[in-house]
Amino acid sequence: MKLSARNILKGKVVKINPGAVNTEITLQLKGGDHVVSVITNDSVKRLRLKEKQSAYAIIKASNVMIGVM
Repeated sequence: MKLSARNILKGKVVKINPGAVNTEITLQLKGGDHVVSVITNDSVKRLRLKEKQSAYAIIKASNVMIGVM
């Protein structure tokens, strides 16, 4: 598979928190940081996601916003 996204982070699934329609997936990256993504329950089943499994966070955004208070 080839992707146009340049931000591809390899990690390990450390938490799967299912909801009624979507599931929150937490990946732990090599340095210990965490990335959280919300995907559909159907995607979780299709990808056969399980805890302790390797997976990738693929980030593609046309805008990144920064704010301060």
